[in-house]
Amino acid sequence: MKSLAEIYSHLPDAPSEKTLERVDYEARHWSSPIQGPLKPGTEEHKRAVAAMFRDTFNPYKPSVIDWPKLDPETLHRITSLPIWDIAVQTEGKARLRMAAYADMITDPDMKDALSRNAWEENRHKEVLTKLVEAYNIPMAPEPPYVTPKDTEWAYLVTGFSECVDSFFAFGLFALAERAGLFPQELIETFEPVMQEECRHILLFANWLAWHRATMPFWKRPWFELRVIGVWLFLAYERMGLARSIDENGEEHTQDNNFTVTGAKDMTTMDISLPDLMQLCLDEDDRRFSGYDPRLLRPTTTPAIARAIITGAKLWDRVRSKISA
Repeated sequence: MKSLAEIYSHLPDAPSEKTLERVDYEARHWSSPIQGPLKPGTEEHKRAVAAMFRDTFNPYKPSVIDWPKLDPETLHRITSLPIWDIAVQTEGKARLRMAAYADMITDPDMKDALSRNAWEENRHKEVLTKLVEAYNIPMAPEPPYVTPKDTEWAYLVTGFSECVDSFFAFGLFALAERAGLFPQELIETFEPVMQEECRHILLFANWLAWHRATMPFWKRPWFELRVIGVWLFLAYERMGLARSIDENGEEHTQDNNFTVTGAKDMTTMDISLPDLMQLCLDEDDRRFSGYDPRLLRPTTTPAIARAIITGAKLWDRVRSKISA
């Protein structure tokens, strides 16, 4: 049996000879040759999910990323974002949690997909580490990364957390590009990582449906209680700030909820919460649009965003009637 480190550090594919344009296109567009519906729990659905994740792999290498030179104002804007410690540590935990869960799975297709996911999480950590080094961003010491005791719980927390954070990150990323506060070269450098997050949550949503469909019926109530527990834990976690101390004794305050609250750091434009939610929905649809529509998409966070938009419209109507 492979060690967990081998699962998330071994390159899943040989370096590609394809052009960058073709690689980028294939990472964003995929359809299964399988005919008919892809119902969760069937062999056809499972094989399509695994094939999607394998075929859309983007072989970019963090070690050769040419980080653009930033002017002092932009550099300060980047280094002052309250996210870097959490971002690096989150990816460090995610690679280990996904590798540990992949090691538990006996189905070869899903084991392959989740192992590749763990490898890509490790690559995300490498990208962030290279960025931190390139721009001399002060960091607190990383904690030791340990194998989770409750592997399923840890995997669920990571998967649902990525679904939430990626949805809002899509909108913030588009907002930053429109505002022009960050150089286009930096936006383009991070673009493959953002699309990779889309693939990750597409995989998680379809794994979740497959897992529910194939588990014994008597295990389902406990599993659904765990899912509710994960959502409650994520809500609690995002209500606070994470604090850590670096080797010089300086405190680092990190925002656990930056993907939801970070619009003010990404633009000087005044954008309302409903408009931001709509932008996140539009970007979410755009990034998923190239993948086979028979594969399931995450639905909870988009539903919450739509509820916020609807609630804001209703409140505006009530307010206008009161003031009339």
